[in-house]
Amino acid sequence: MTTGSASTGKLSTRTAMAVHILTLVGANPDVAHSSEWLAGSLGVHPVMVRQVTSRLRAAGLVETRRGKAGLRLTRPASAMTLLDVYRAVEDGDALLALHARPNPSCPVGSGIQAVLEDVFEEARTAFERSLAARTVADVMARVLSRAG
Repeated sequence: MTTGSASTGKLSTRTAMAVHILTLVGANPDVAHSSEWLAGSLGVHPVMVRQVTSRLRAAGLVETRRGKAGLRLTRPASAMTLLDVYRAVEDGDALLALHARPNPSCPVGSGIQAVLEDVFEEARTAFERSLAARTVADVMARVLSRAG
């Protein structure tokens, strides 16, 4: 599911998997979205799908259908930003982590973290702004246009 964590500088695949799931559910509202069915599209084990859908459900982005298997979106895909999805499934908001103990006696080590904090914060802000400007519906439209 992940290639690491923010503390190791490696990125998670949870957001991509979550957007894939939401796109499938939104594009196929009348299908019983079992974790096995979803996993078949994602190319992952159903347990990974259940882990991601559990986070989506906890964030209120999907709900279980009463009386039948599957999920449904809790609001229109056009009202669900990719930032909503990212925040729902990722742990924390650190895209880039600082190393723990630079040498304070070193001219570079003594100032590197303060400088990098500013740079990384600018990057995080731009990243979040980009995700906030796109919705699950935008992704769905682009994916379906490629499908034919």
